[in-house]
Order: sequence, then structure tokens, then C-alpha cells
Amino acid sequence: MTPQQQKRIGRFLSLLLRHRPEILDLDLDQQGWTDVDTLLHKLSSTDKAISREELDLIVAENPKKRYAFNDDKSRIRAQQGHSVTVDLAYEPSPPPEYLYHGTVSKFVGSIRSQGLQKGKRHHVHLSPDRDTAINVGQRRGKPVILTIRAGAMHRAGYPFYVSGNGVWLADEIPPEFIEN
Repeated sequence: MTPQQQKRIGRFLSLLLRHRPEILDLDLDQQGWTDVDTLLHKLSSTDKAISREELDLIVAENPKKRYAFNDDKSRIRAQQGHSVTVDLAYEPSPPPEYLYHGTVSKFVGSIRSQGLQKGKRHHVHLSPDRDTAINVGQRRGKPVILTIRAGAMHRAGYPFYVSGNGVWLADEIPPEFIEN
């Protein structure tokens, strides 16, 4: 499998496991898990057919660690970023004092007035370091990195969660906790 094929199939997996499981008539359980054998069988009828070994490679080598297997590797899910209804069952966790959010300048005005909102996703996504936030922000252009006073938010009673791939999650980020 070439790196381009791996990336193309990885994006398709992300679409299936986070937003549109109905494309292949996949069933996601309440926590977003689906059966690996069923997924591979349904992929086999598309131009994105892959083997179990190739799926293992995609999961292991995804730079953002978007996917996770359960303990016996019989089920797979996306780590976060769902627009379909799932409960990832992450427990609240105290965040570091500062977290970061990468965006582009055209959104900064509304973020300053309204804060960061989850929109159609389950959570606002935050990065543990500036470099990761830069990578996230540059997907849409020249990145602007916002510093989130996560420790202060947590002390004010706002819950934070951390996904299996180290992405921090919050229900919202009010504007008073956002710095440049």
C-alpha cells in the first residue's frame, strides 16, 4: 500500500467512523465501536478494499492516531471528532494549565466574541502543545494559535477530557479563557 493509498483510505475510515457510517451501512454502538470483520467485508465491495494487515498498518501509522482498536482488536472506532451521536465514555480529567487551539484568522473575531463552540461535533478539540495546534490550524491556511487557560477553566468548574490519542476535549471554551 502506498502512502497515498493509506492516506486516502484513512480519510474514508474517518468519514465512516466519525460522520457517515451509513455509506457502508455500518452499525456503530453507543461508544462508536464497529466490528472489524464487518468493516473489512463492507470495504471489500468498494475501491477501498483492504486486508486486516493493511487496516492494522493504517491504525498504527496514522500520524494523528485517529483510530483505536478495543483490547482484542475485534472492534474499531474513531478516537474523537464525531458528528454522529456516540458516547466515548471519557472520564473528566484535570488539564494542564494551558492548552492550544489552531485556527485561521477569519474565525478569530467570532471566537473572541462567542468563544469556541463544538458545532456539530461532540467537543471542542484542543492540543497539548503549540506545534500540534499549528499543524491543526494550517489545514485551512496560515494558522493562528490561541492559548486556552485550561487550568483556570477547570478550577471554574468546566470539565475536560483527554482522548486516547492525546487530544483534549471540552464542551465549550468561553471567550474569557482565550488568549493569543
